[in-house]
Amino acid sequence: MVTGVLPLALEDATKTIQVFLLTGKEYVCLMTMHGEVDETRLRGVLEDFVGDIFQKPPVRAAVKREVRKRTIYSIDDVEIDGRQVLFRVACQAGTYIRKLVYDVGEVLEVGAHMRELRRTRSGSFTEKGIHSLYDVLKLSQASPNEREEMLRQIVRPMEAAFDYVPRIYIRDSAVSSICHGADLAVPGIVKLTEGIRPKTAIALFTLKGELVALSRALMATEQMMKDERGLAAKTVRVIMPTDTYPKLWKPKHSRPAVSQFN
Repeated sequence: MVTGVLPLALEDATKTIQVFLLTGKEYVCLMTMHGEVDETRLRGVLEDFVGDIFQKPPVRAAVKREVRKRTIYSIDDVEIDGRQVLFRVACQAGTYIRKLVYDVGEVLEVGAHMRELRRTRSGSFTEKGIHSLYDVLKLSQASPNEREEMLRQIVRPMEAAFDYVPRIYIRDSAVSSICHGADLAVPGIVKLTEGIRPKTAIALFTLKGELVALSRALMATEQMMKDERGLAAKTVRVIMPTDTYPKLWKPKHSRPAVSQFN
């Protein structure tokens, strides 16, 4: 009863899968209530679930069943037809919509279950750009001339997964060191997104927009702008092959520029 967007990674791009644990998701859910509920009260209860909530994953879950805090960003486009309720929900990754529906039913004191669910967005990927397994079948049967064009439509660059991840653009001279596992020092930064905080996950990019590595911030954006030295981020997972850029690391004491990316 669940359909929609499911990003798949190929070859080296599998190293970036963990990024989807950091980005939000959006669903359209059809909920069936087990009793009659006043529409005004129903809408009020749904609004009460927007914000931080505590969830215990359902029995059939791939994670440990312990209470976790998750954020519901919005519940809107609510349509009610008797006991059937259709709504759109935007939420933090790791939120169980089936459990959300169950909890709504408990608050309403009539019970409820999820009848159908469609994921309309996962991180930067939406329904507008998805392809079905039938498209993959057509690809396997296409001629060599057609296959190249079809591949470019179906397979996206791994950088496309990072639209909603905080990022830092680094100097070409720092790329090789990062690829060999070094942590990022402040002099290697050229520009970065606002809102970076210590311990948050970030992505390191070249000035050409190539993904270099996944890192964990050691400083906030403001400190990276202010300081002239020190470690700004700890390298967690190197993505770019080590020999892509020459080894030219020469520290320069220049301050990074700040740019806000959408």
